[in-house]
Amino acid sequence: MSVKDWLIYFSAMTFGAAVCIFLKRITTTDTHVPIIFVLVVLVTALLTNGYFFGVLASLTSVFAVNWAFTYPYMKLDFSLIGYPLTFVTMLAVSIAASMLATGTKQAEKLKREREAEKMRANLLRSVSHDLRTPLTAIGGSISAVLDNEDMDEMTKRKLLLNAQQDAEWLYRMVENLLSVTKISGSAQLHKVDELVEEVIEEAVVNFRKNNQDVDVEVSYPENPVFAPMDAMLIEQVIRNLLDNSVTHGETTDFIKIEMKELGESVKISVSDNGRGIRQNILPHLFDGSLEPGGDTTDSNRFMGIGLAVCRTIVKAHGGEISAENGKNGGAVFSFTIPKGENGNDGQR
Repeated sequence: MSVKDWLIYFSAMTFGAAVCIFLKRITTTDTHVPIIFVLVVLVTALLTNGYFFGVLASLTSVFAVNWAFTYPYMKLDFSLIGYPLTFVTMLAVSIAASMLATGTKQAEKLKREREAEKMRANLLRSVSHDLRTPLTAIGGSISAVLDNEDMDEMTKRKLLLNAQQDAEWLYRMVENLLSVTKISGSAQLHKVDELVEEVIEEAVVNFRKNNQDVDVEVSYPENPVFAPMDAMLIEQVIRNLLDNSVTHGETTDFIKIEMKELGESVKISVSDNGRGIRQNILPHLFDGSLEPGGDTTDSNRFMGIGLAVCRTIVKAHGGEISAENGKNGGAVFSFTIPKGENGNDGQR
């Protein structure tokens, strides 16, 4: 029973009463009153959690209609002909509407939970092999350097560079897993209105540290845009898409990030000039099911895991993510998230 639910309940009842009072002044019939209050019950049930407020609204509506909006006014009277059946029917319909609305919300919640569980299972299955592989490679490279004192400097440097790359890959993998754990937990995301441009710039700065040979161009709308988000997670989405453009694109040396306003949402697109996405992989990009073996390369495995995390983060922010091959080659990844209540002139 949150304060928000109580506010919704009282607001809905007040609105229903106000409408009935207004209609009472312009019409001589009161047949519309039960219908209005059934609508009030349905809205209350849809916007509040659990059954309590829907049922409470049902009971309140029955007594409010009898006491305030039907003759004799300002008096409870269920003895008139037809009244008992009318109000019992209204109570039954109101409670049924409340239970139906609440049941629908619970079914949607269960569906989201099943999808989240499927996502976690796919990710864990995908990374069970991949987490061991870089650890083994790192250990092997370091052992080779330590156990061979006569090894030439060029070979040592190559082995250490390989170990460094494996460590960075492993670090990104663990970051992705921790993000999924955070989103899948019981705690709600802490979202604050952030300037989207700043979040993109932070992701680009971090990306350029290890990809100085890749040219990144960023395009923004004229006015600043704010959106409620967990800035670190959205930054990780952008960073994953940038890393994916290099890892999977193979020949990528140019990436363009474009931000646009689409009504109540903001759209961020990341396009590259790499080799594009194989058609047999496109349907599985975001489900975390790309696994070792078959014709799926290591880069594609990381792409599947990273993009599955991106989808989870974007969904948790109320947005959508998609991918396609560019018209002139390369790949284009886009996602949307809702803008803040302050629109494009909001404050932190």
